Amino acid sequence: MTLSPELLLTEAARRVRAARPEISARVDLSTPAGLRAAKAEIAGHDAPGRLDAALAVCVVSRFDLPHWVRETCRFALSVPPERREPWQHAFTRTVFLSGRPDNLRERFAFDHIAPDGSAAWLGPAPEGSTTALRRLLKAFDGPRAVGSWRPTTVEIPPADGPSGRPPVHRELYVATASVTVARLLVQLNHLLAEAVMDGLIAPGDRLTLRSVPRLAGLPGPFAALRVDTDSHRPDELQAYAALTGEGDPDRAQ
Repeated sequence: MTLSPELLLTEAARRVRAARPEISARVDLSTPAGLRAAKAEIAGHDAPGRLDAALAVCVVSRFDLPHWVRETCRFALSVPPERREPWQHAFTRTVFLSGRPDNLRERFAFDHIAPDGSAAWLGPAPEGSTTALRRLLKAFDGPRAVGSWRPTTVEIPPADGPSGRPPVHRELYVATASVTVARLLVQLNHLLAEAVMDGLIAPGDRLTLRSVPRLAGLPGPFAALRVDTDSHRPDELQAYAALTGEGDPDRAQ
């Protein structure tokens, strides 16, 4: 599959149209300049109602990619329907902070805590409601390069009750060339949260995490593709992660 600049632009524009149709109605998303204008408007810190926009906060004590992927999916699956739409409208915006969730339980009512205490999530909720937590902790600092890893499969815990569909296996490809841990968290968080809300990831599913320098040349099509600004070339787009179509869970390795 050729991840051409045109395909990346199309995917990035599709995401804007799906989450913010009112912006796509007045901004030409068929050009890189139009897409940048839309993103600038979305990120505007002085926009009216900013403090009412949905925001999730993830407090990270220690980072282990497979555990974090599983718990991110569990958190997204736990978000009730009335919170999902505002979060989608805000492009599943999430802030990552460094801290120890076990030391914060008495002060903040987290919505999801990883069983091993490695991470905890609050929200999604109006931005203003998380100000105290965001002022208390520093931003998560992950400056080191991601590096590669052996393929690792994680399973999303099955639901207690009836599931909407049989579990499936998907491959989750992650581009690692010149990508920092902090950047990885942001990009994977968007892909996983939106895949959950689109029904692409459900309880009982398995995800095999595979690292590649770049996504170019991988066989497609993809069920989901995470596209964002290239961190080294701000006028270009880059594919950071991709989720494949449905597969047989028994094939997971």
